[in-house]
Amino acid sequence: MYPHQQVSVSAVILSHSHQDHYGFLRFLHSAIPVYMSPGTSSIIEVSNLFLDARVNLDQVQTFTMWQPFQVGEFTITPYLMDHSAPDAAAFLIEAEGKKVFYTGDFRGHGRKSVLLRRLLADPIPGVDCLIMEGTMIGRHEGLYPDEKAVENAIGSLLADQRSYTFVFCSSQNLDRLVSVYRAAKRHGKVVVIDLYTAFVLDKLSTLSDNIPQFHWQGVRVLYGYSHAQRIAGYDRQLLFTYKKAKIEWEEIRRRAQEMVVLAKDNRYFRTVMLPKLGPPTGARAVYSMWPGYLERSNLTKVLESRHVELAEIHTSGHAYVENLSQLVFALKPRHVIPIHTFSPGEFLRLFPTAIQLADGEEMTV
Repeated sequence: MYPHQQVSVSAVILSHSHQDHYGFLRFLHSAIPVYMSPGTSSIIEVSNLFLDARVNLDQVQTFTMWQPFQVGEFTITPYLMDHSAPDAAAFLIEAEGKKVFYTGDFRGHGRKSVLLRRLLADPIPGVDCLIMEGTMIGRHEGLYPDEKAVENAIGSLLADQRSYTFVFCSSQNLDRLVSVYRAAKRHGKVVVIDLYTAFVLDKLSTLSDNIPQFHWQGVRVLYGYSHAQRIAGYDRQLLFTYKKAKIEWEEIRRRAQEMVVLAKDNRYFRTVMLPKLGPPTGARAVYSMWPGYLERSNLTKVLESRHVELAEIHTSGHAYVENLSQLVFALKPRHVIPIHTFSPGEFLRLFPTAIQLADGEEMTV
């Protein structure tokens, strides 16, 4: 409901912190409560600061995974899921003896793959309707089947690297940052992160003791002016806190062989980072994001012009068809509703009980 409309919605329940799921929250009527996980709330707070997401968090209610909560007559139980966004949830929604399970975005090949295995081993009984994502239906699964394979591939690349290694990945993809850190540590490299990434990791440190932090051995923080300005406006003391891990351009140049530098495909990389590091002789780059972003960018040409070799090392944040089939088989829902897919027709072929709904179409369970 938009701010100028009369409120007729009881609540909004958010599965995770990717902008295709929460981006329109900034238009939401301020009287409507929004339920989300603590990790999702933290990521949106970071996005408000660095990405100008402009989401009002005043009405946020945080839930605890596997602990039911009430919204009117509905009982909602969040389930922690394996996804490339931290603290992502699926939801069991119960009312009037009916059960709807919404998967959110999920997968079974990340660092929390055990979560899907547990759900398959102990499935929810009596699910009337399974609302399931199908991003990977009709898509190629890629060269790297899981997060462990990504870690090993990055490690192999770093093993004989004699200059900078740039890694292009999302600062909010904790699984990928862990993979980069573990691969770098194994080969005696130093991971250089920016202030934005340091802040993300700091904010999410309560989720797990295994999330790399700015003060860990083998992690250094590169200060950028715009990031420093934003953090100073939020909490100036953080700049002094992170300073113990600060690294200067001169040290990066001097220790180029050891440096694994997290980078973004943006103007800063092209106009500041590359010029500051000088001719990056022998440098290599790892692109560790959805390949579609790379296809829309001129990054490959920019790197080629600097003689920087590029390798694509990535695994999807979404479930493969095998995982989708396993979940349908385990839950045995009366109906399957496809969402988050470009191939709904294929969805219907794979799952005989699937029903395709048009936007705005109602269905009685």
